[in-house]
Amino acid sequence: MMVDISDNEFQKLVDEAIDRLPKVHKDNLKNVGFFVKDQPTDAQLHGAGVRQGGLLLGLYEGVPLPSRQGSTSGLPDKITVFKEPLQIVSQDLTHLKANVRNTVWHEVAHYFGLDHDKIHEIENNHNNS
Repeated sequence: MMVDISDNEFQKLVDEAIDRLPKVHKDNLKNVGFFVKDQPTDAQLHGAGVRQGGLLLGLYEGVPLPSRQGSTSGLPDKITVFKEPLQIVSQDLTHLKANVRNTVWHEVAHYFGLDHDKIHEIENNHNNS
């Protein structure tokens, strides 16, 4: 069963997830825009390596912080949270909130240069504490 909420309600979930980021991460987000879209484009799916029929919940587009050599000039980085895939994978509103929070954290972690292995290690340590 898919959770169906309004665009405004979904935006509030994303805003709450951003507000709940650890202070050390939130304070160090520079030149990053957060966006909500219903679905990723074909180009975003392809760029993220998502196979046919796969789902993309969120996407970080930009230059990870460690690769910038201190520069934050240029176009802002972009984090997009995709509403419909998140609704599809969520059984209820509580699950949707958790999935949005995890997706926002995951994409912010990419901004800070963490790869999937490191992200999962941090998540596992956090969930086991």
